[in-house]
Amino acid sequence: MSGPLLIDGRAPLAGYGRGWFRIGTIEHRGSLLVLPQGVYGWPVDDPAAITEASLREVLDMRGAAGFLLLGTGAAQVFPDRALRQTFAAAGLGLEAMDTGAACRTYNVLLAEERVFAAALIAMP
Repeated sequence: MSGPLLIDGRAPLAGYGRGWFRIGTIEHRGSLLVLPQGVYGWPVDDPAAITEASLREVLDMRGAAGFLLLGTGAAQVFPDRALRQTFAAAGLGLEAMDTGAACRTYNVLLAEERVFAAALIAMP
């Protein structure tokens, strides 16, 4: 993972569209991985590419985030059983929804001061 786009992982999502997100004052083309310690570009553009390896940074955090909010693009796609079991074994929840719903949920959770991570696939 390259350096953070934004140091604070608590910035609101100010907008999103085809292939981009605006988080805080930063506009980013491509998918995002939002961790408590920062916001990063995430090289996943298809739900089929969501794997344990692509979410390693989230799994390595263990107790630093209670769950992962997963935006899977234009449609809701549930992670495979093996990935769900990996998250359960790590003590992390995994909530999948389409990216639009995930963006709206992200801002609600942020306003509630919940501690979570988010992996958001950019809309096609």
